[in-house]
Amino acid sequence: MSKNWEEATSWEKTGRRRGGNKLGENSRVVDDERQKAIQAAVEEAKPGLHKIPDPVEPAGEGALTPEEQQRYEQCQEGVDLGNTAWFIQGKALDTIAVGRLFRNTPHKLDPKRCYTTIEEWVVLEKGISVGQCSKLRAGWAIGEVLSARGYQSNPGQVREIVPVRNAFNLNTAVAVYVLVADSWGGNQVTADRLRNTVKMLPGDLKLDEDEDVDALAKTIKGVLVEEIQPPVSRAIPPAVTRAVDKLAISIADALNRPRIPRSEVQLRLMEAFVDPEDSTVYDAVLNRMKQVEKAEKKALQ
Repeated sequence: MSKNWEEATSWEKTGRRRGGNKLGENSRVVDDERQKAIQAAVEEAKPGLHKIPDPVEPAGEGALTPEEQQRYEQCQEGVDLGNTAWFIQGKALDTIAVGRLFRNTPHKLDPKRCYTTIEEWVVLEKGISVGQCSKLRAGWAIGEVLSARGYQSNPGQVREIVPVRNAFNLNTAVAVYVLVADSWGGNQVTADRLRNTVKMLPGDLKLDEDEDVDALAKTIKGVLVEEIQPPVSRAIPPAVTRAVDKLAISIADALNRPRIPRSEVQLRLMEAFVDPEDSTVYDAVLNRMKQVEKAEKKALQ
């Protein structure tokens, strides 16, 4: 074993101070390596045209070669980036606007002063119209949630449900999109369909703000079904009323009472309907409703 190695590894000879320095040096090395690794990861994650492979002709027919498969995956990442870039841009613009982060930037046309509004900054510095900036800022939060749920939305679609977010909350706006996607298919969501759905929402719509997106979507669907269907008459047909009165007389005779009010019959029916220990009435009502629905569907065919 060499003398230098013994000196470098001997606790007695190096002493506490030298050992401390060595640990400090090692710590700095580890920190430097960690920073380099983080920087490399950041660079790898950054979008860039150089990461998209150049267009080339197919290597042949049939299955992709390993190189083609790799190019295919890289290009898909680029396409996906385009689908999410709009709300990333919207969030960046919103952050700049809310924090007035442009206030120290010299005005491009009047360098003696700095920008005072997001509107003049975004037009002159980024070439984005005021209208587009407003749309991106208003919709980015909705787009972010939709993306997290696996939907590929665009600013035109999200613009149609921004009023829902303003009137209710973020979850309700997303719920409208989810409802349309469930009804038409995730890849069949259009701005027109979203707009028409929003128009059908009743002005007095009441929703539970604490409900999650899926629950809200079901609630809204139920409300819209009632809105678009003709109102169901709640009046009891005269023939049924007469039959109830006749049976009430039979019940009165069995109980040795002069008469049974129709309201009392209805009350006892409701009590029997919700009886947890005897589902006879519930089952009878359920079967009757199934028969009615089946007859209505058959009539529409």
